[in-house]
Amino acid sequence: MTPEEIAESYDRIADRWAHSTFDRRNGIRQHELAIRFAVSRGSALDVGCGCSGRVIDLLHSHGFKPEGLDYSAEMLRLARNRHPDVLFYQANVCSWVVPRLFDLISAWDSIWHVPLEQQQALLLKLFAGLTPGGIMIFSAGGTEAPDERRDDAMGVPMYHATLGVRAIVDLIHRSGCVLRHFEYDQHPELHVFFVVQRPLHVPSAAPMPLT
Repeated sequence: MTPEEIAESYDRIADRWAHSTFDRRNGIRQHELAIRFAVSRGSALDVGCGCSGRVIDLLHSHGFKPEGLDYSAEMLRLARNRHPDVLFYQANVCSWVVPRLFDLISAWDSIWHVPLEQQQALLLKLFAGLTPGGIMIFSAGGTEAPDERRDDAMGVPMYHATLGVRAIVDLIHRSGCVLRHFEYDQHPELHVFFVVQRPLHVPSAAPMPLT
């Protein structure tokens, strides 16, 4: 499925996240943990923000100024109704240009909708969008190897993919960021989340040995 097709599927079911029966605690404990690592509490970005507003509310409560990004027009319509003073972007995150550096980036249950072959470049782009000391929290499928699948379990066509835990951890290290926390948080489901931090200072090159 293309990102456009996934956005259209979410347009059809967006009201589920705005309904009073939606569990607004989903992901909150994990975000509270990530926020503890934050060096600064200024700008923040919720990637795949949807319309529940729970992450944006949490970030507000901790002193951040959050912005939201989603590709679903209906999700954003509902999100803007809930938070008229928040800046929202409608865009395909893969081609979207990060407008500034953020102190915190959240991508909760959203990156796994990105085509598998584009996930590595996207993660590197988001890591690079962090301020020095900035934090990123994101969830993924906790498989050992890359995996992707399509189904209609949500009542609409949907796509999920993951690079796999080993590849993600390797990517974090290659990006120069630090893995602060990793957890299988919905055992026995293969759902994991990562808390990643961009170093405050980039280590200088090691001195050449004297000969």
